[in-house]
Amino acid sequence: MKTLIIIPTYNEIESLPRQVDGVRDVAPDAHILVVDDGSPDGTGEWADGRATIDDHVFVMHRAAKQGLGAAYLAAFSWALERDYGVVIEMDADGSHRAQDLPKILAQAENHDLVIGSRWIPGGTVVNWPAHRKFLSTNANRYVRLALGVPIRDATAGFRSYRAPILRKLALAQVESQGYCFQIDMAWRVMLAGGTVSEVPITFVERNAGASKMSGAIIREALAKVTWWGIQRVFGGRRGARRQDA
Repeated sequence: MKTLIIIPTYNEIESLPRQVDGVRDVAPDAHILVVDDGSPDGTGEWADGRATIDDHVFVMHRAAKQGLGAAYLAAFSWALERDYGVVIEMDADGSHRAQDLPKILAQAENHDLVIGSRWIPGGTVVNWPAHRKFLSTNANRYVRLALGVPIRDATAGFRSYRAPILRKLALAQVESQGYCFQIDMAWRVMLAGGTVSEVPITFVERNAGASKMSGAIIREALAKVTWWGIQRVFGGRRGARRQDA
């Protein structure tokens, strides 16, 4: 299937070149779309230069930092307009390893959503302090409880979507940002009857640049998941079943 790997960037000049090289090595037929939110460090300019010498690399420039969710939604529209069959989300900072990409691609042929999971058997994290593990595992536990979904790593950002499920979703209604965007999209896929698979990955904490995690991102996810859970209980919405690999 025609595949597009979406890499959103903001000040990732140190890590993006390595990530693009890694993706091109393990998935030489896939295309890459760098979505740069006006990085002042030259990330967008580097991506432009790479695109001029590599016909598998494309660049979308956005005027300012508008959030992860908005970047991905713009990239989804770009991909659907050009008839890509699979779109993959992947961070620029190296935390999503290129060598794990083939596992996601293999499952993408048969599942609407494939999640590269840290919290299923075989998945792991590297260089994370104990409080980050505690936050992530308990956030995902809360998502499972509130939304009635069996996904172990709903906040994960390394994932693929098949084009038919994206066309089925009301993407214009998605307003979530940060990690909440990933939860929102996974839940929408399951409510739409899509199949979901989780594959184990090794998540490596960035060693260059600055993390985008903030208190506002955590508060958004907590508030929205709680509200969606209330809607599920009192509004008749049900959880959905996951189809494992």
